[in-house]
Amino acid sequence: MERQACMRLKYAVIPACAVVALSLSGRVTTGWASPADASTSVKGTVKFEGTAPKPSRIDMSADPLCAKARSTPATTEDIVVGADDGLANVVVYVSDGLSSHSFPPPGQPATLEQKGCQYRPHVLALQANQKLEVVNSDETTHNIHPTPNNNREWNMSQPHGVPLEQSFAREEVAIPVKCNVHPWMRGYIAVLKHPYFAVTDKNGGFELKDLPPGTYTITAWQEKLGTQIQKVTAAAGETKTLDFAFKQ
Repeated sequence: MERQACMRLKYAVIPACAVVALSLSGRVTTGWASPADASTSVKGTVKFEGTAPKPSRIDMSADPLCAKARSTPATTEDIVVGADDGLANVVVYVSDGLSSHSFPPPGQPATLEQKGCQYRPHVLALQANQKLEVVNSDETTHNIHPTPNNNREWNMSQPHGVPLEQSFAREEVAIPVKCNVHPWMRGYIAVLKHPYFAVTDKNGGFELKDLPPGTYTITAWQEKLGTQIQKVTAAAGETKTLDFAFKQ
């Protein structure tokens, strides 16, 4: 009887010990767990107000392999405006309201590709201590050089096809990335301590999924136009809409 009671107790506590929460990308994290209908989300659009600046053409003639890799002329990407004035490449994230939760990094790496002698994506967001996989899809050799303020700086050469893996230990929005071989190559890496972030798509859209109910400060960061902040309160099962507008 005593042994049976112990077995019943053992299996009774397993569900409580196995409580997990899924982040917005489907990975398993600890810190907050609740039925799916108790979570909330924040979605919206980031727009550019006024006349969108025209991108400048990039001269890649200094490296014939870069010029050869392009089917169309390369242009700058510091401000990319799409349909209905949607602003791409804006990092939108929870900047306050999650202090009591802990979120281990996902096992799946984030990928930064060098293709056509530009960074793809131009702005990448990942979690602190998440693996960063850097890929060189070009025939030429690149030199990837992040210049952070709150993380370890590194500077590594990468020939075509050679794997490169790194990570960033602390939150920082955002880290400039350059190539010392090709000075026109510029990008950014945003590092967050939780999984509640997104980079706006070509039309300026974003969604922060599976948030616990609560009051949050939401920050939108753009590399040239600066930062905007809004507060939002979302109840269980609720989807909140939050829009941002940047101008020069």
